[in-house]
Amino acid sequence: MTTATMSPVLDTRALNRATLARQLLLDRADLPVPDAVAHLCGLQAQEPQEPFLGLWSRLRAFDPAVLSDLLTGRRVVRTHLMRRTVHLLAADDALAWRARHDAMLRQRAVGAYRRELDGVDLDELAAAGRALIADGEPRSMAELGRALAERWPGPGPRALGEVLVAALIPMVQLPPRGLWRVRAGVRNVPLASWLGRDIAPGDPAGTDAAGQALVRRYLAAYGPAAVADIRAWSGLAGLPAAVAAIRAELVTFRDERGRELIDLPDAPRPDPDTPAPVRFLPAFDNAILGYHDRGRIIDDAHRGLSVAGERVVLVDGRAAATWKVEAGTVTVAPLRRFSRAERAEVADQGRELASFLSEGESDRVRVAASSG
Repeated sequence: MTTATMSPVLDTRALNRATLARQLLLDRADLPVPDAVAHLCGLQAQEPQEPFLGLWSRLRAFDPAVLSDLLTGRRVVRTHLMRRTVHLLAADDALAWRARHDAMLRQRAVGAYRRELDGVDLDELAAAGRALIADGEPRSMAELGRALAERWPGPGPRALGEVLVAALIPMVQLPPRGLWRVRAGVRNVPLASWLGRDIAPGDPAGTDAAGQALVRRYLAAYGPAAVADIRAWSGLAGLPAAVAAIRAELVTFRDERGRELIDLPDAPRPDPDTPAPVRFLPAFDNAILGYHDRGRIIDDAHRGLSVAGERVVLVDGRAAATWKVEAGTVTVAPLRRFSRAERAEVADQGRELASFLSEGESDRVRVAASSG
């Protein structure tokens, strides 16, 4: 018998409850904000206010000013990393993980502009970019692109600027971008200069210590999971070897389709019947996007919502509605029929969210008629 055959089966509900527990969505946690950001391996953050919503749903008595202070104090940073998307990360993690992501970032950025960058030597482009930013002045992607276009007019400023900032040079987006209730454009400086510390080098010995650390951290926040899930979260294709290197540390399960799932032995796997409270998730939350198989939280029929920037409401642990703010009112659009108790719990949590977003000025919520 194979290991997968002998491994216990975790059904969708068991995986759902494990995910909620790891993602701090089953019970709000008392963790300090920097510890929560680190535990979650960062929060996807191309929409600057969304990490505040994600942490409000996960932490007791969350104060958004604390996260803003962490940004200005350089303990967390906004940078391109997993999947070449902007993430809010602990500064230590950004430095430790960036080199492991370099090849993926370059591949994805170049892939998006393959035609425009045909014939451009990327090493020369990176060197020219480093010369531009050597004075330490923050610059927008557009400014960098226009300056580089003087030497490489063919690709256009957008392609040059994005490839430079998102892939070729490790950069951070400076505050006030990403501060609570602040709207600000993107200004970039090198990651190492902003933090005053060097980026951890790659692993010349070939042991992929950084990849092994990533697998452990991912499982702590997302497991049990398949190797394909780790790849979907990180964007990295080369992690099966890292998994193989630490396999003796792990336990294995399988899902209802027979896929092997790996996990840390002492990580929480709650009883599938554990009650799951209503939670409002921000756009692009990694609790959904952090898997290849997102069926543990969202139905296949609604899978597109997770990549379209829709904010979803979890009811009994699953995506059961979308939500937005209209004229100061949290408006909920159900994806299925709610029971009276579910509707009441959604409304109660929506009022708390409205109060958080308005800093106590409003608790208005409207739950539309259920569909289905």
